[in-house]
Amino acid sequence: MSGPEIQRRTGGRSARVRRAVLDATLKVVVERGADALSIGEIARQAGVHDTSIYRRWPTKEHLILDALLDSSQTHIPIPDTGALRSDLVAFATLVADYSSSPIGRALMTSMAVAGDDAPLAAARAQFWQSRFDLARTMIDRAAARGEVPVGTDPAMALECTIAPIHFRALLTRESLDHDFIGKVVDVVIDGLVQQAAATPSPG
Repeated sequence: MSGPEIQRRTGGRSARVRRAVLDATLKVVVERGADALSIGEIARQAGVHDTSIYRRWPTKEHLILDALLDSSQTHIPIPDTGALRSDLVAFATLVADYSSSPIGRALMTSMAVAGDDAPLAAARAQFWQSRFDLARTMIDRAAARGEVPVGTDPAMALECTIAPIHFRALLTRESLDHDFIGKVVDVVIDGLVQQAAATPSPG
């Protein structure tokens, strides 16, 4: 068997192990909460050795955060409705629904209380950069349609849209209904347009 063939088989097994471990982690978090999770139990459910987990995730906090971030990528896609307002309303609704789910609540809590060591910081940075990159697609499409000026900050648009949702989900526990989401989106779009209008043109 050649070297490249061995490499491909190893990579495939690594991906399968990671998927099994992340799925087992999510199952425990949803059923019993993050505090109930142990590396030993996840290893048993995933059918792997403890050492296979510790090689990739040094603590259960790293494992939980990775599993939850991976899940959020799947559950919060970026809409393409043909208009910025309906894009942001659809996106914010997905965020609100996810934030109200057991996995979403666990994600927000884990991100809020996780430490700042290099692996956790890198995981958070990678997650938010992927969100900003996807949000840029919505903003760039809106700029091409003339809904917002070219150069509108997609990171600012994303932060201003989801911050009120996370505030209610984590702190006040108030309703995240359609009316609230629509008002948030209207404020965000108005703010982006006004900010661009107030910014002096180069030269």
